[in-house]
Amino acid sequence: MKIHKYDTVIVGAGGAGMRAAIESTKRSRTAVLTKLYPTRSHTGAAQGGMAAALANVEEDNWEWHTFDTVKGGDYLVDQDAAEILAKEAIDSVLDLEKMGLPFNRTPDGTIDQRRFGGHSRNHGEAPVRRSCYAADRTGHMILQTLYQNCVKEGVEFYNEFYVLDQLITEVDGVKRSAGVVAYELATGEIHVFQAKAVIYASGGTGKFFKVTSNAHTLTGDGQAAVYRRGLPLEDMEFFQFHPTGIWRMGILLTEGARGEGGILRNKDGERFMEKYAPVMKDLASRDVVSRSIYTEIREGRGCGPEGDHVYLDLTHLPPEQLDAKLPDITEFARTYLGIEPYTDPIPIQPTAHYAMGGIPTNVQGEVLSDNTTVVPGLYAAGEVACVSVHGANRLGTNSLLDINVFGKRAGIAAAEYSQKAEYVELPENPAELVVAQVERLRASTGTERVSVLRRELQETMDANVMVFRTEQTIKTAVEKIAELRERYKNVSIQDKGKRFNTDLLEAVELGNLLDLAEVMAVSALARKESRGGHYREDYPNRDDVNFMRHTMAYREVGDDGTETVRLDYKPVVQTRYQPMERKY
Repeated sequence: MKIHKYDTVIVGAGGAGMRAAIESTKRSRTAVLTKLYPTRSHTGAAQGGMAAALANVEEDNWEWHTFDTVKGGDYLVDQDAAEILAKEAIDSVLDLEKMGLPFNRTPDGTIDQRRFGGHSRNHGEAPVRRSCYAADRTGHMILQTLYQNCVKEGVEFYNEFYVLDQLITEVDGVKRSAGVVAYELATGEIHVFQAKAVIYASGGTGKFFKVTSNAHTLTGDGQAAVYRRGLPLEDMEFFQFHPTGIWRMGILLTEGARGEGGILRNKDGERFMEKYAPVMKDLASRDVVSRSIYTEIREGRGCGPEGDHVYLDLTHLPPEQLDAKLPDITEFARTYLGIEPYTDPIPIQPTAHYAMGGIPTNVQGEVLSDNTTVVPGLYAAGEVACVSVHGANRLGTNSLLDINVFGKRAGIAAAEYSQKAEYVELPENPAELVVAQVERLRASTGTERVSVLRRELQETMDANVMVFRTEQTIKTAVEKIAELRERYKNVSIQDKGKRFNTDLLEAVELGNLLDLAEVMAVSALARKESRGGHYREDYPNRDDVNFMRHTMAYREVGDDGTETVRLDYKPVVQTRYQPMERKY
């Protein structure tokens, strides 16, 4: 076991992690621990753009952006956080431009902007051009730009280090962060990183679904690490299903395609979104569009022999526009489906895309141990966190914005804290939990296979906790997850070695997914209303009287070792917008 000492440790090297690293390295000695080489992080898969009311192409302002964010999140958004997001968006885009990000340009040289779902002019009057973009590979460009600037600033990276535990020490009755424990993929060694401040920026949890746009690495490692240490997770029932994933594969086709004029059509060739969202049409918010697609399919208007998808039609757009603005997704259609998007519509279905919930934080990125108490020295930003700036449904282009605004804030706050703070003493045997976990899996002679359990979990989540939910389907999922958690105790791995043992790490990741799937299902069962990405067919209306509040889920361990999820609730911060009916 090796022990390292840093002022600030950042877990994850996607957009939020690297944006935080650029700020914290200037102010404190910083290490970034990442399970992937930084430029392989999932930020690189984001396509469509980053929202900011620059008003380069048409009239816009940050207040309209704030309203759209609050409305898009079905009024579960903490409005103080939404105001910060919209106000600081403009500087965030300009920061990236100065770092060298090659945004698309207007003919007069300013950053070009395009339409995106849920973003409107003057509180919902009509769609507005707010998304700053670099073709349809904006996330890729952000990732490369941030990585180059991290190298320039001399950020220390520990690549292929899996953080498996968060160390928390009680000092004078206050829980404080002491550091993290990581597993080095290349050698199988355990490393303890003692740090004054720890920032989680480890991304989402989408791999508990089968049809998902998320990479294999998005297994909720950060959320699981703090949850097991008794800290809460907020709003985990809210998961976003992106309307346009490649049929059966879930690979993302950006909303920017509809921003450029793409149209969703059913088997009759009808532009069906006009029925569901007369003003915004194909650019309504993502939860509305996904439900509309499944409604068309359920009512027999789906396409294909099985009627299980609809079409994204780009055939009326000039080929030169597709080549300039949407080169990646047109290539995806050719590669994965053998379809020529110039002449043929693309088969699509909703795909699990983004976790609105996560580790609860305040607007400085400080992690909360309950509704109000801050854990000194612990921070989170990006998809792993819940500020809550996305509420019950995130608007497209607000996530690339979120990682930059709150990544920067967390980086500054953590580094400033570490300048003043002392190291918290490590527990007596800091790596005890991780060593036991790793050795148990290596030594196990059980009969269960990781791949089998993971497939059963994904099939259960797809069938029961996806776009439409009912009490019965969620209960089915809760029961199945409990059975899988029991079977997981009997899981074994083939590779017993130490070097590059991905078999072992997939088993660890499955444990994380099972914990988080349980939290999600239990939280969804208790929320007897429909709001944003959480749609209950047995409770189809929003219930502001009983459920205008954030869910806080805590892990409880009984005397006999049984684990349960305890739910509590936290009020929503409202500043200037009162809840009203959400229409597009």
